[in-house]
Amino acid sequence: MADVNRGNRPLSPHLQVYKLPLAAITSIMTRITGHALVAGVVLLAWWLVAAVSGPGAFAAADWVVRSWLGFLILTASTWALWFHALAGIRHLFYDAGMGLEIHEAEKASWAIIIGSVALTLLSLIIFFIS
Repeated sequence: MADVNRGNRPLSPHLQVYKLPLAAITSIMTRITGHALVAGVVLLAWWLVAAVSGPGAFAAADWVVRSWLGFLILTASTWALWFHALAGIRHLFYDAGMGLEIHEAEKASWAIIIGSVALTLLSLIIFFIS
């Protein structure tokens, strides 16, 4: 291994060449949504603590929760909760040895994506109707 030219060799597999399977992307998103749920929990915890702290603190927290930013955070947290829950159900099937074939895993991934969006929209509809 005396004089090997290593500067012109491509990296393999590289992200520009290798495309992650949908099941891998949804698996990564499950971890991301698990961490992202913290934002919604912090916002709701702040709102609840402000509610028992006094009218001034509650007015400030309530203004943030009712603002467009609060709505965006709570809506994203609702989606993340549904996505994370559905992915957890898929993981239970994986643990039982079911759905491990490539085409089954892709169908389950699409079910998680579509189901999480549909359940988020249903949650928003139920919230705004009642």
